[in-house]
Amino acid sequence: MTHKTVIASSAKEIVLSCVKAINEQDFKIARTFVDDDMQFIGVMGSRDGAQAYFDDMEKMKLKYDVKKAIAEGDDVCLLYDLQISGKTIFGCGWYHVEDEKITSLKVIFDPRPLL
Repeated sequence: MTHKTVIASSAKEIVLSCVKAINEQDFKIARTFVDDDMQFIGVMGSRDGAQAYFDDMEKMKLKYDVKKAIAEGDDVCLLYDLQISGKTIFGCGWYHVEDEKITSLKVIFDPRPLL
């Protein structure tokens, strides 16, 4: 009989892995890090559910240049430059992880360059 050891990933590793997959436009992999019922709150609107979030992510084709990742328990804060629509915008994302899945994301940045 073989015994498998399962090592739980840290919240920070989960979030950074998800962002890496988004940067590579591998939304199938990115989706594995996110809970089906994830709640997204952003400066230009909210989304209920991972599917709505990823539908938008696939259209935007944005890239994260992570400057700092700070973790405290199940919460992770990323400070990043966001490349979107040919512009670079500094932003912050607050991710919450439960049972090794991202369950919520709150994002803040100045949207004026996009409007």
